[in-house]
Amino acid sequence: MEESARTKGEPTDKTAKPSYFRFLTLMAFHTYIREGVDTAIIECGIGGEYDSTNIIVHPSVTGITSLGIDHVQLLGKTIEEIAWHKAGIMKEGAPAFTVPQLPAAQAVLEDRAMERSVKLHTVRENPFVAGIQLGLEAPFQRSNASLAVKLAMAYLRNHHGEELGSNPLQKFVRGLEQVRWPGRCETRREDGIAWHIDSGHTLESIKLAASWFAGHISRSLQPDSTSTNGAASKKHTRVLLFNQQTRDAPALARALHSTLTAALKDEQPFTHVVFCTNLTFKDEGYRPDLISINTDREKVEALEVQKGLRDVWKELDAGSGEAEVKGSIEEAVAWVRGLKTKEGENEEILVLVTGSSHLVGGFLEVLESEKGG
Repeated sequence: MEESARTKGEPTDKTAKPSYFRFLTLMAFHTYIREGVDTAIIECGIGGEYDSTNIIVHPSVTGITSLGIDHVQLLGKTIEEIAWHKAGIMKEGAPAFTVPQLPAAQAVLEDRAMERSVKLHTVRENPFVAGIQLGLEAPFQRSNASLAVKLAMAYLRNHHGEELGSNPLQKFVRGLEQVRWPGRCETRREDGIAWHIDSGHTLESIKLAASWFAGHISRSLQPDSTSTNGAASKKHTRVLLFNQQTRDAPALARALHSTLTAALKDEQPFTHVVFCTNLTFKDEGYRPDLISINTDREKVEALEVQKGLRDVWKELDAGSGEAEVKGSIEEAVAWVRGLKTKEGENEEILVLVTGSSHLVGGFLEVLESEKGG
């Protein structure tokens, strides 16, 4: 940017630069306009009311997914405060849709819609969607899919005047079945290992990720007819690869553990756990677009968060076989792969990778790179 400004004879004052996310927003809109994009789906970064993406005066339609507690430093500590910010994307003249919310959040959304002369529609899970094998397989994605269908239908009708026919939902089947979102309710397999990857990083989303993984575990178990609690006759190796560098990591770990123990009726949901930093590679460091400026470098290098998580997990699960700490995602992946040789099992090792979008982004980079092979 400085070089471009210098070439044009414009000021190069660094204080005039937009923040990183604002720059990405400007770059996105510039690209869409330059490339003649017909339809763009814009997702807020944080909140809504004051988010850098919230500069569209006349959107075709707006949607608000299930709300939870997140970004409390900017949005507030209560669900009502967060709902107020989220409702900021609603604009007069554009229909708004949301999914069923907590009563307090729903009330705020409805009040804000009324203030802005917006009709707010609450979308419940569509039975038609429930009958489709979604590309994003977790049960909670059915609610998101139902909302997505409503948003698409409203856009096509209101913006393009498109007639959808007597059975409009059929038009969306292929998209719902084939949708892929790397790192979200995603399963990847390699020799002897099934990686279950989800970037959940709030209390609500980490519980959903745990429930999704519990479903995979349940399907892998062979019930023992002599067991009274439905446990498997042989517990397969189950591994947690986890990190959360900036939020309340212990609270997320506890929520993950409690959700899985309740779902599986098993006080030891994992046979092994490994906590690592979000550093992508041991020697090369971070991939450039995965660097977080909100982390304390000294704490990262000292593995402070990871050692604290290990201590918390040992309190939660005294019977856990191994609880490891690694300095990079690359090392954590290599350690998990080493379990296959160590355990010598014929069955797949089931791994849950979760806790942070930075972790998941780096994990996918390791998996897809030559170094991760």
